[in-house]
Amino acid sequence: MIYVDYFTFPDSEVEWDFLYKEKRTCYDSVYPFKVISKHGFERIDFEPITILYGGNGSGKSTVLNVIAEKLQVQRDSIFNKTNFYPNYLNLCSVVIKERLPHDSRIITSDDVFDYMLNIRNLNQGIDMKREELFEEYLDAKYSKFKFRSMEDYEQLKKVTNARKLTQSRYIRENLIDNIREYSNGESAFKYFTEKMQCEGVYILDEPENSLSPIRQLELKQFIEESVRFFRCQFIISTHSPFLLALQGAKIYDLDENPVDLKKWTELENVRTYYEFFRSYEKEF
Repeated sequence: MIYVDYFTFPDSEVEWDFLYKEKRTCYDSVYPFKVISKHGFERIDFEPITILYGGNGSGKSTVLNVIAEKLQVQRDSIFNKTNFYPNYLNLCSVVIKERLPHDSRIITSDDVFDYMLNIRNLNQGIDMKREELFEEYLDAKYSKFKFRSMEDYEQLKKVTNARKLTQSRYIRENLIDNIREYSNGESAFKYFTEKMQCEGVYILDEPENSLSPIRQLELKQFIEESVRFFRCQFIISTHSPFLLALQGAKIYDLDENPVDLKKWTELENVRTYYEFFRSYEKEF
């Protein structure tokens, strides 16, 4: 499914004309001006899966944030932007083929990190509650409790349960709203699958961060199935060989000047992995 057909950025001449006429003379940064144009990147034509590839400083994240802001999709985390951002967006243009679904969003590494941090904090609270229940269980199981009035009824229930249940069963039954403890990779993958459940345009900034190779392959399959069965469109920045191999992906190499289209097997990052493992082929 293609919702966003193509997107254009101002070239260096348009940027220069704007900045020359700009009356503000004291400013620390004109970001995002001069970031995308230095690569000669003026237009993206989208497919159901479009990938931006390039090293640090190539402008991948800037491109994604500009597109996300122009499309006005949802986002969870704030990002750095200067007073020049609205001016720059006005110089960009986008052509939409189909109306963007409501659930369209951008997902950044900060979003995933904040989610994992929240899960960790919840689990730390659960761990403290477990310790309290462990002590409660031991006190109840081995106490010399005597029922004297209805005020002791709640304690009687605890003693009765402790004496008939194992420690793990007692804790499990009394730990309400338990949060499963996920690893960072599991939490990151869970975040993606929760946020990308419906049709929409999903902009992913280096989603491989915090994901093991196996999880990256699972995300690859999830994205391919989302495009095939759930009318999703993806715009992704990545270094991951696994995600660069996404079926049918159109890849822009931002390390080239001007930006060029490449097959995933032609990209430097992928070739480096290939040559490395090839040199150790006899050991496999």
